[in-house]
Amino acid sequence: MRILLVEDDVVLSEVMSLSLTQAGHRVDVALHLKDAQHFWAVQAFDVVLLDLNLPSDDGPNAQQTSALTLLREARARGDRTPVLVLTARNRTEERVAGLDAGADDYLGKPFDLAEVEARLRALARRVLGTDDETRLGHLTLDRKARRLSLNGQLLELPTREFEVLWELMTPVGRVVSKHQLSQKLSSFDELLAPNALEAFISRLRKKLTGSGAHIRTLRGLGYLLEPSDAITEVPHG
Repeated sequence: MRILLVEDDVVLSEVMSLSLTQAGHRVDVALHLKDAQHFWAVQAFDVVLLDLNLPSDDGPNAQQTSALTLLREARARGDRTPVLVLTARNRTEERVAGLDAGADDYLGKPFDLAEVEARLRALARRVLGTDDETRLGHLTLDRKARRLSLNGQLLELPTREFEVLWELMTPVGRVVSKHQLSQKLSSFDELLAPNALEAFISRLRKKLTGSGAHIRTLRGLGYLLEPSDAITEVPHG
């Protein structure tokens, strides 16, 4: 997933970004309101992690208002990106304010990073209609373990190729445009080279031979992972 992390605590943002990146996600970090507004306006994300106590140019007394305004602005322009609010505030009225502004879930600080991951998976299930495990032919994606297997055996892939299959299987049957895939595999600090995506797709097609799954190119639309007629058993060992 490509994640926007809006968190003003530099240490916490670095720890969370590292943890989420190691889990295979692409993370863009915004430490201030203006950065968050810009990133969210120009880039599509799978989920936004939003610190309610976000610094504001209007002074410390406007911090909560700024974070909620950011969320309301996104919802007003029709952006339905799932939002997980992170905050040290635990008062009921503040949780209600975040949810009423359009947040999908709420997590109080301090929190365990494993719980953040679990809530991200829950948001994906709710919004995208996916399960923790998806199968097509002999290919299986276990989102909780971040593991791909072919005919029951671990399918080891380079990170970018894994991410391509993750997107095409979330959910299966969804056409994903080249632009969408390129965005998901990039960050503001690391852009995907123009021909890199085609190379990933080409290598994946070879590795999926006989799996019962095939990546089809739909001219002008993008890529689709679909069942293929040829399914062969992959030998064990």
